[in-house]
Amino acid sequence: MGASRWISTSMPYLTPREQGRGDAWSEDAAAQGRRGSQRILHAGEVPSPTEVARLFGLPHGEPVVVRRRLILLDEEPNELTDTYFPAAIARDTPLAGTAKIRGGAVTLLAELGHVGALVREDVTAGLPGEEEQQTLGLAPTDPVLRLTRLTLDRDDRPIQVDRMVMPAQRQQLRYEIRIG
Repeated sequence: MGASRWISTSMPYLTPREQGRGDAWSEDAAAQGRRGSQRILHAGEVPSPTEVARLFGLPHGEPVVVRRRLILLDEEPNELTDTYFPAAIARDTPLAGTAKIRGGAVTLLAELGHVGALVREDVTAGLPGEEEQQTLGLAPTDPVLRLTRLTLDRDDRPIQVDRMVMPAQRQQLRYEIRIG
């Protein structure tokens, strides 16, 4: 496997961080001898896209808060991620702003009383749209992986939806599931 390939596991990104720790992405990359960073491209309230509204159980177009981030690995685009939150949870919080959140959004959600208990991930493959091509530095024929993650709390209420687009040739997704 070449140095430009990234092996991704979900668990570090699903649990709140301890006080004073940085975000999971930077720590994960550093543990592999790489540099992980991100740029917040947009944050704020938007009308919910169809899929996000469905996952949140909201009417299409109902306001949600989104944080659009470009995830970088060694200063190269590695992933484009839109993270959505119900407006009732995220409105008027740092989730609706462009500043970096110490410990990440999952940690802030936990501080606000919203802790994930169940996560569902769906992965599909396809070709990138024009904006994805430009942002991720891809040709129109370069395949991408699309990962949609729904996080539910202990009462099965949706608290977060992530929609990620990753260049397929640079990714390997790893799922480790402990039974019993």
